[in-house]
Amino acid sequence: MTDPAGLYRAEEARWAAQLEALERRFRAVGLIRLAVFLLGVIVAIAAVMTRSVSPAWVIPPVIGFVVLIAWHERIARGRDAATRSRDYYRRGLGRLAGEWASTGDDGARYVDPGHLYTSDLEVFGRGSLFQLLSTARTETGAARLASWLASGAPPAEIEARQAAVRELAGMPALRHDLAVIGPNVEHGLDSATLRSWATAEPVPFAAWLTGVARAGAVLNLLGLVGWGLGWWPGYVAMIPILLSIVVTTTVQRRVRAVLEGVDAPERQLVLLAELLDRLATAEFQAPWLAALTARWRQSGEAPGAEVRRLARYVDLVDARRNQLFLPIAGVLLLGTQLAIAIEGWRRRVGRAVVDWVEAVGDLEAVGSLATFAFEHPDDVFPSVRDGAAGLDAVGLAHPLLAESGVVRNEVRLLEPCRLIIVSGSNMSGKSTLLKAIGTNLVLAQAGAPVRARALTAPPYALGASLVLRDSLLEGRSRFYAEIIRLRDVVTLTEGDRPVLFLLDELLSGTNSHDRAIGARGLLLGLIERGAAGFVTTHDLALTAIADELGPRAANWHLEDRLVDGTLEFDYRLAPGVVERSNALELMRSVGLEIAPQNPKRSPNETTG
Repeated sequence: MTDPAGLYRAEEARWAAQLEALERRFRAVGLIRLAVFLLGVIVAIAAVMTRSVSPAWVIPPVIGFVVLIAWHERIARGRDAATRSRDYYRRGLGRLAGEWASTGDDGARYVDPGHLYTSDLEVFGRGSLFQLLSTARTETGAARLASWLASGAPPAEIEARQAAVRELAGMPALRHDLAVIGPNVEHGLDSATLRSWATAEPVPFAAWLTGVARAGAVLNLLGLVGWGLGWWPGYVAMIPILLSIVVTTTVQRRVRAVLEGVDAPERQLVLLAELLDRLATAEFQAPWLAALTARWRQSGEAPGAEVRRLARYVDLVDARRNQLFLPIAGVLLLGTQLAIAIEGWRRRVGRAVVDWVEAVGDLEAVGSLATFAFEHPDDVFPSVRDGAAGLDAVGLAHPLLAESGVVRNEVRLLEPCRLIIVSGSNMSGKSTLLKAIGTNLVLAQAGAPVRARALTAPPYALGASLVLRDSLLEGRSRFYAEIIRLRDVVTLTEGDRPVLFLLDELLSGTNSHDRAIGARGLLLGLIERGAAGFVTTHDLALTAIADELGPRAANWHLEDRLVDGTLEFDYRLAPGVVERSNALELMRSVGLEIAPQNPKRSPNETTG
C-alpha cells in the first residue's frame, strides 16, 4: 500500500501484454476460421458438382467452424476484459499524475445551486471532488457517494465507514475485479431502471393459465405427431392448436409486455450478479462490510444462480424471435409459458433485487473512498467526534491539487476563538485556503482520509459563500445572491449540529461603509448563535472586527512579495493583518498602464 503508482504501472504493463497476446490470438483464430469456412465450401462444391467427394466430408469442416466460432468469441470476451483492466490501471495512474479532470463521471447531475456548500467547494462537476473519487459502475453507487459528500454522517457512522475504507484499501485485487468484472453494460448499470422493473406491479396471469399452457403444448405436439404418423386426420390435430390460439390471443398483450420488458433488465442483472458472486468470495472483518454482505447472503439462493435462471428464460425469448424457430415456439405456447415464468421470477426475487442493488451501491461508494485512500497513503483518517473543541488541522492542503505542488498550513479554530479573519492581497490563496478547509471536512464527514498530517473536528454543518455570481436570467446581483446565502447560513444555526461558515470576500458587492457595518453585525450574530468560521477579505477595515471581539476572534493573513518586478506568493498562513496590497503590481504585470495620480485640484478649479 506504500507504492500505488508502482503497483498500477506493473499491472497496467501486465494487462497490456496480455491484451497484445489476445489480439494476436484473435487474429490467428479468425484466419483459421476463414480457412476452415473456405475449405468447407470447396468440399461442398466438390461433393455437389463433381461427386468425387462424399458429402459426409462436409461434416468435419462444419463442426470445426462451429468450434472455432465459440473459441473466437471466448477470446473476444477475454480481450474486452483485458482492455477494461488495462484502462482501469491507466485511469489510476492518471489520477496519481493529476490528469483525471477529463475522465470518469463528473457527477454534474448532482449539482444543486441552492446547496450550502457543494457548488462553492466544487464537490460536483468537471474537475470536482466527486470526479476524483468515483469509481462506481451503478447509478445507485454514484448516488450514494454523492449523498455522502453532500451531507455529513454522525460520528459513529463515520468511524464505521473509516474501518471499511481501511480494509478495502488493502484489497486492490478485489477493487479491480469490481471495476471490470462482468459484461460491459453501456453507461454502467442503470440501477434505477432495474429497481423499477423489479418492483413494478405484477402483470396478472390467472392461476389456471400455467396448467393450460403446458397441457396445450403437450396436446399440440401429440396432435402433430399422430397426424404425421397417420393415427388420425389433420383436423383432429388442428383442434388443440386452435384452442391454443384462442388462449394465447386472450393474453397476448400481457405476454408481449412481459417479454419486451425483460431484455435490458436481464443484461443489467447479469452484471449485478457477477459483482455479488465476486463479493461472495471475500471475507470482511470490518463490521460495516460484514453487515453489508449479510444483506444478500440472507436473501435465499445465491444471486448468480437466480440470475442464470432468468437468463435461460431470456435466451429462449431471443430464440423465439428466430423465424425458423417461431413455428415450434407457437406450437409449444412458448411465449405464454416464458411470460408466466418471468413474472413468477420477478414476484419471487424482485424484492431481493432491490437489496442487491442497494448493497452493491453502498459497497461502490465505500470502494471509491478506499481507492482514494490507497492512492494517497500519506493522507490520514481524521477524528470527527462530538464535543471536540473545534477544528484542529496540521499540514492541511487541498485534496484536488497535485501533492507535489501543495503548500500545507496549520489551521486551528479552537475555543474560545470562533472566528478567524484572513486578510491578503489578490491571488494570495485566500479562496483556496477556505476551499481546502471545506473540502477536507467534506471528506472527513464522508468517512474518507483527508489531505493533512492530522485533523480533529466536531461533526460540523457546513455553510459556504465563495463563488456566487450575478444571474441575468433571474435578475439577481451577486450581492443579492450573497445575502440570500448568508441568510441560509444563519438559518443553519437553528439545527442540532455545530455550524462552520466559510465566507470569501464578505459583502464585497457593496460600499465600504455598509460592508463594515453589515459584516460586523453578521459575524457577531453568527458567533452569538454558537457558529464558528473563517472569513477572507482584502478590505483591511474588516480586520478591526477581530480586535473588537477579543479572544473570540483572531486575524491571520496570506501575503506576497515583489522580487525583481515579479510577484511571488508563498501561500503560508501567518498571524496578524496583511500589511501591503498588490493590486497595482498585478495590473502593471499584465501590461496595464497606470497613470500617475492627479495632483490635488484647487477648490476654485473648474472642469470642462
